[in-house]
Amino acid sequence: MKVIKYFLEFFFISIFFFIFKIIGYKNASNLGEKIGKIFGPLFRSSLKIKKNLENSNIGNSNEERERIVKNMWGNYGRIFADYMYIKNFRNENLFKNIEVVGENILEVIKNEKEPVIFISGHFNNFELMALYLEKSGIDLAAIYRPLNNKFLNPLMEKIRIQYICKKQIKKGISGTKEILKHFRNGTSIALMIDQRVSEGIKSKFFNNEALTTTIPAQFVKKFKCKIVPVYIERINKHQFILEILQPISFSKDENIESITMNLNKVLEELIRRKPDQWIWTHNRWKQ
Repeated sequence: MKVIKYFLEFFFISIFFFIFKIIGYKNASNLGEKIGKIFGPLFRSSLKIKKNLENSNIGNSNEERERIVKNMWGNYGRIFADYMYIKNFRNENLFKNIEVVGENILEVIKNEKEPVIFISGHFNNFELMALYLEKSGIDLAAIYRPLNNKFLNPLMEKIRIQYICKKQIKKGISGTKEILKHFRNGTSIALMIDQRVSEGIKSKFFNNEALTTTIPAQFVKKFKCKIVPVYIERINKHQFILEILQPISFSKDENIESITMNLNKVLEELIRRKPDQWIWTHNRWKQ
């Protein structure tokens, strides 16, 4: 049954991708927002998402949480449409739609020639963060989680390798070895720290324990490297503000648990800025 389900998903997504391609970026983005708001709730329970918001103390009322959920689905749909224009973001056609705060921080990183760990979460549009970092001259490898859909995953991997970040590392044990190899060769690493990972540790995230990756903390302990948070926000529907935050250095006395918890706090603060920019559909607190 799953094979049939995945094929049908791939079939309909391919049709939407074709439509997005022929109607132009702005029209595609606007259509994507409508698709997200209509079809998103059919695939993920809005009640579960609102529960996540409540548990995180995000939103002061049901009405505010409903607005956050609605806007989140609209943003989700726009991200969906953006994939057909990633190539245009890579060149000057849409690259100008990304306003950057903290460009000087990237210049310092490049001049110091020491690899760092870039961390972020699934903000809107998260793919553009790695794209911008690589295009700006950072030697970068991005960690990704393959899609469950075996029909769709090859297409998404092709898009990522061609236009987002050439060095893509698949999440997992073999990927960890590859990360170490790249880092030792001077390549910085970019990864999302907001997903539940079975090989992680339980760490407080919005005051609830959540399985969290320890990769950044392990690299801090092993290489004494800096952690650089990155944030992206969609503004005016078709434009983005990408912010490179100040690098974080940890003392040698801090352990992996402490470092991981502190990075979760950084992520929390970024989510609180504009909650509807983060994807709340992940079952982040599943034990």
